[in-house]
Amino acid sequence: MMARSRILGGAAIIGAVVVIVFVVALSGSDYSVKARFVSASQVVKGNQVKVSGEPVGTVTDVALTGSGEAELTLAIDANGYHPLREGTRAIVRQASLSGVANRYVDLQLGGADRSDIPDGGRLETESTEAAVDLDQIFDTFDPPARKAVSNSVRFLRDFQAGSEDEANAALRELNPLLSSSSRLLAEVNRNTPDLERFIDETAKLVTDVSARDGVLGDLVSNLATTTSALTSNGESLGESIGLLPNVLRKSNSTFVDLRASLDDLTPLVDDAKPVVRDKLIPLLDELRPFARDARPAVRDLSTTVRRAGKDNDLVELLRRQPAIDTIANTTAKRNGKDRPGALPATIAGLKGLTPQLAFLRPYSPELVGWFDDFSSTGAYDALGNYSRAGLGLNAFALDPLLGLLPVPADLRDELLSAGVQTGRNNRCPGALERSAPDGSNPYIPSASFPCDRSQTPIGP
Repeated sequence: MMARSRILGGAAIIGAVVVIVFVVALSGSDYSVKARFVSASQVVKGNQVKVSGEPVGTVTDVALTGSGEAELTLAIDANGYHPLREGTRAIVRQASLSGVANRYVDLQLGGADRSDIPDGGRLETESTEAAVDLDQIFDTFDPPARKAVSNSVRFLRDFQAGSEDEANAALRELNPLLSSSSRLLAEVNRNTPDLERFIDETAKLVTDVSARDGVLGDLVSNLATTTSALTSNGESLGESIGLLPNVLRKSNSTFVDLRASLDDLTPLVDDAKPVVRDKLIPLLDELRPFARDARPAVRDLSTTVRRAGKDNDLVELLRRQPAIDTIANTTAKRNGKDRPGALPATIAGLKGLTPQLAFLRPYSPELVGWFDDFSSTGAYDALGNYSRAGLGLNAFALDPLLGLLPVPADLRDELLSAGVQTGRNNRCPGALERSAPDGSNPYIPSASFPCDRSQTPIGP
């Protein structure tokens, strides 16, 4: 009896092991793709592969290609996300700002109408994007630039105080805005050689037309005058179009009655023949050189509009406009969700940015000065452009004759405090320059505008 119990217990353990192995085998994935990245820093085996934040697989191998690129093997679980489709993008992202090997691969799935990527297929570097570390961004700045960026961040923190909800709404709309814009630009950029040829042919057309710019200018001017006259009388034009059917019916009856008058016009035609022979025919002879010179322009225009072959003329470019229109304007299922087009997403993003832009608009001169080496672009007087600047030479100062005067050590702090002021981070628009006699600066957009009017340039 005891031996039988042992046998049954061992059989139960073996059966459990078989079940576990079977479940593990079924939960694995026999579908994988390779993805090449310019850099896969801090990506290791075992990192997750996600779609919209949901784990769908793991990184099973990290290798280096002969061309110096990183090649990751992505095993996709059997959960409905494989096979992947053409147009899928793989992006290495950070799970958080802390940790070292905290990367994961985010998949942006291709459209449902795209063809499948076979098992063992590969995503080239055009369809992948590596993560950018914050250290790489900060290393691009020298010490003065880092300090200026720090001041800018503090300034942005201060000026949006009280408008945090609007700023957060704008940031939430930024991601779909950039994603939709990326798809739009990718569609436009999909046929770069054809677009370049189209631009070249258009340039040739414009060059040929520019040779007759005088005639073209008169035509445009007359057309503008005609259009302005029509738009200024839009109501009368609408009434005239409404009366047009009756006019056409009456004109038909008039033309029928006009047949008898054609016989009476025969003498007029006979009298006009000498005019045609002596004046009109010489005019047409003079037009022949113009028609001959216009042949290259007409030929180039014809080639631009229609040319033998695929994707190389204006007709085929216009045929692609529905796809661009769909991405730009139509809400459709993209990456598993109904997503708006690029233009509606842009409008939604701009709604959140409007209060911030309205505040920043008066500071446009300061922004230009910031780009101009953290200074002022200067002003103009009778001698031209000038800018204020100060010169400090360690423990020396300049006398009126540009000679060096030593400054005693106990006076240096006092001398520095006499010419320098700090903490001036809430200046009004235009406060970088001296106040004008007419009081036009600093500019106060409204009585409640949040700026300190007392923060003006130091010195006389």
